[in-house]
Amino acid sequence: MSPIRIRPRRQPFEIAILVAAAVCGLLLILLDVGPPSVEMAMPPAIQTGWRIGLVVVGLIGLSGVLWPGRTSTGLGIELAALLMLGTFAGMYALTLAVISGRQSIAATSFVTAVATGSFWRSTQIILDLRRLARASQPEPSELIGDVQ
Repeated sequence: MSPIRIRPRRQPFEIAILVAAAVCGLLLILLDVGPPSVEMAMPPAIQTGWRIGLVVVGLIGLSGVLWPGRTSTGLGIELAALLMLGTFAGMYALTLAVISGRQSIAATSFVTAVATGSFWRSTQIILDLRRLARASQPEPSELIGDVQ
């Protein structure tokens, strides 16, 4: 059986984005401020969930990246966080584009890149988890040997 290749879990850009998400969410909560586009487009309950979600995503994502146990568990935790981060970043990018229009082209582009990168890494993790699952299954020749 050939060795399984898992993409590295400690990717600098991903870690930087996860740290930034947690710090950003925490500052939004502590300072009780928010981007004008978010305050205009999202109801207060959604804004609160978005802010808390940023903190949670950052902390969960970092715990998945740094998970000391089974690789598949760490990848699963990381996957959940990145899917949520992609969703939250997408929400913000859409809000920016709708409220600010062409004036937000730079900010919208960067936030959309975060969402795209999150979903891209999520796809990589799903493929890695499939490889791990396939590798843990016995080969057909091993099953035949057990029957006899």
